[in-house]
Amino acid sequence: MERILQKEAVREHVLKQVFWECTLRCDLSCRHCGSDCKTKSDSRDMPVDDFLKVLVSVARKYNPHDVFVTISGGEPLMRLDLEECGRRIYKLGFPWGVVTNALHLTPARLEKLVDAGMHSMAVSLDGLEDDHNWMRGNPSSFKMVEQAIRLLSQQSLVVWDVVTCVNERNFSSLPQMRDWLIAHGAKMWRIIDIFPAGRAAGDPLMLISDRHYRQMLDFIRDTQKQYPQISVNYGCAGFVGEYEFDVRETAFQCHAGVSVAGVLANGDIAACTSIRSGYAQGNIYHDDFMEVWENKFQQFRNHDWMKTGPCADCNMWRYCRGNGMHLRDGEGKLLQCHLQKLVDGLN
Repeated sequence: MERILQKEAVREHVLKQVFWECTLRCDLSCRHCGSDCKTKSDSRDMPVDDFLKVLVSVARKYNPHDVFVTISGGEPLMRLDLEECGRRIYKLGFPWGVVTNALHLTPARLEKLVDAGMHSMAVSLDGLEDDHNWMRGNPSSFKMVEQAIRLLSQQSLVVWDVVTCVNERNFSSLPQMRDWLIAHGAKMWRIIDIFPAGRAAGDPLMLISDRHYRQMLDFIRDTQKQYPQISVNYGCAGFVGEYEFDVRETAFQCHAGVSVAGVLANGDIAACTSIRSGYAQGNIYHDDFMEVWENKFQQFRNHDWMKTGPCADCNMWRYCRGNGMHLRDGEGKLLQCHLQKLVDGLN
């Protein structure tokens, strides 16, 4: 049944979420960054009017209320006009949310974002204080995330979750992180592992070992069963075979280019902003967004081209379909196979 529904989703490719990479500026220097963002980027922030033209294109076919806009970066809070951007997005009828490191999320800023119609927020937390600050490269980062979680736990108008990138340094503290999050009022926790791209590609501490990868999934499964106070799920990092329905609410499917699209800071029309390997399908400065959505993205919707290398003879192909698009390099080579990590994790 799941496979039938997935095939139908690909065939109909109903757009449900649009990511907007509103800036490449960032106020942190994270060890795992995939886009190598900087405080002062060589690229200018995209003018909001340019992105609004995309939403006007979307609204020609879809009810804006059914398409969620996620503002990402870089760090969105680096834009002093973020509230105005959100207000104008909301005025067009689109619900919107923000992915943030929370370094500049003051009580006043959160209030302004909510007043501008913000519906959701994802906050990054990559360990308890020492581990998180080491990962993020800033001694104040953890305290600001702690403040953000406290503020959000008191906010009834925003749906929010905490996102954790597991690595070799913070792996052993997952139980303590869970207890800390529960004590601080977090209700939803998304756990992901880091894939070998960007800065993480050359940092062995970023890439979790195969044995720890299996144990991480065990931790998610056990927490789901034993701690009803918090909903913990494995992110959309890849297909995990026997663990699928133990660590996720629905079976794995890469939604990039199927129900999810993205607009990068340079105007490229992409899918998930985690995909950094040159799979842009057009550019908003010379292509109509919806024409691109309807007529391109074939690499995302038909994965048969991925059936090479380790995928060629894999007996789980019909379920995995080559794993997530973010795990393919510019030549289409698979960077990481989660099924193989599970096998190797038994040794």
